[in-house]
Order: sequence, then structure tokens, then C-alpha cells
Amino acid sequence: MKAILVDPAKNLVWSDVPDPVIKADEVLVDIHAAALNRADLLQRQGKYPPPPGWPEWMGLEVSGVIADIGPEAAQNSTWQIGDAVCALLGGGGYAQRVAVRYDLLMPIPRGLTFAEAAALPEAFATSYLNLFIEGHLQAGQTAFIPAGASGLASVAIPLAKAFGARVITSVLSEPIAASIRHLNADIVINSASEDPVAVLGREFVAGRPIHVAMDCLGGAALGQSLPFMAHGGTWILISTLAGTTTEVPLRDLLTKGIHLVGSMLRNRTPEMKARI
Repeated sequence: MKAILVDPAKNLVWSDVPDPVIKADEVLVDIHAAALNRADLLQRQGKYPPPPGWPEWMGLEVSGVIADIGPEAAQNSTWQIGDAVCALLGGGGYAQRVAVRYDLLMPIPRGLTFAEAAALPEAFATSYLNLFIEGHLQAGQTAFIPAGASGLASVAIPLAKAFGARVITSVLSEPIAASIRHLNADIVINSASEDPVAVLGREFVAGRPIHVAMDCLGGAALGQSLPFMAHGGTWILISTLAGTTTEVPLRDLLTKGIHLVGSMLRNRTPEMKARI
């Protein structure tokens, strides 16, 4: 079959690779669409290799049609050859076919195209993992989800709202703020005119601390924001787009019992991904 490989000059090359051979608990998916994630860009740069056991080529989520089913997968699931599915992968999606555990498949929601469905698994799984499994977000609590115009935030914000949480987000300009109003965040901070840390401070003084933060930015603002967390709150770092260092106020971390967590979906076990 064909897959997109990265050559030594970082070019994407449509190349011949071995056909996948399914294990007993796997299905074979004929891929119709694959989504693009930041992790794919990092992998192309040589900075984010796939977990052991996955193909070397990129692609964390796909949609397509089941072409074959292993005996264990057939026994333990209701999947049938010909079913339209989307799938969460550790890699290998930029190809014509992929072998994947049956419990990492999801049916394509009615009315969605293959292209639309391919963009579902990674964003929804990442959001649910961090907001509700790592963060234990509850109705009535406040979630801080910066970078509100990101693809991930476009899922995380309405997901948190659907579960009854209050959401604060941040963007880089007023036009961007206007473009995400449909996500219904309670507060959208325009960081070109307001310091997000100062806004979090005002909210804290008003009795509205942050219970859960899902932070793809990191950098100096992370440490500056921790004093405005609720007791027992959780700050989950999922990327470091704004910087890899910060100064942590240890007294706040200690006295408030704040949980500072680093979290990546890609390196979770298949069992954990299936649970999500």
C-alpha cells in the first residue's frame, strides 16, 4: 500500500510500505480521510516519534470503512465489514489502510462526511481526558481553556459548557474573539488589550477561582496564574506553545493542594484510550 513518509529533507513522499496485518483484536480500515494535528507537524520535524508498535508514518485520527476483522474483535464487538468508522491512532493514519484495535473505533455520527468524522477522535478524546478524567470537572465549576481559537478549544469549550461548567478562554485579538463567540465561553479575554493573568486575578477576588485549567500554552503565565486556582484545583499542561519554563509559587501549590499535571494523549495505553 501507499503511505506518506518524511524523507531526510523533511519532504512528504507518497511511498510504498508493507500492508498492515491485523491481530486477533484488530480491524483493518480502508482510510477515506485523515486529520492533521500539531503532533503530526512535530513528528515531521523529528521531535515526536510514534509510540512503540505503531507505524512510523504520521496520522493520529482517520475515518474510513472496515475491510477485515480479527476473530477476537468479531467476538467482542458488533463491528461488521463495511461499517463506516472513525478511529483514534497512535500513528499510521497517513496511508491507504491501517490496523487498529476494535475498541479504538467509533461509528461516524449521522450526517457527517468522512472528512468531518476524521477530525473527531483526537480533539474529543483529548478534551474529555483532560477536563473530566484528569481534571474531574464538575457542573458549576470554572474551567480555564486558553487559546480559544484552536481546534482543540473548539471542542473543549462547548464540551465543558455541555456539562454545566463555566468557561474562561483567551485569544490574541478582537476579531478572533468575535469568531469564537458561537462557542459560548462565559469570558473571552482579548490578550492584546487585557492580561489574562490579571483577569483570572479579578475573577478570583470576585469569588470565582479556576477549578480546572487545560493549558496548551504554558510559559510564564502558568506560574503567575496558580495563585488564582481553587483549593484542590487541577492545572493540566498539554503543550508548551508559549514557553517551556515558568516560576511556580510553591506556597500556593502546597497550601491549596493544587495539582499540576502534565498530560499527553498519544502516550496513553491502548486500554486507557479505549476507556476514553
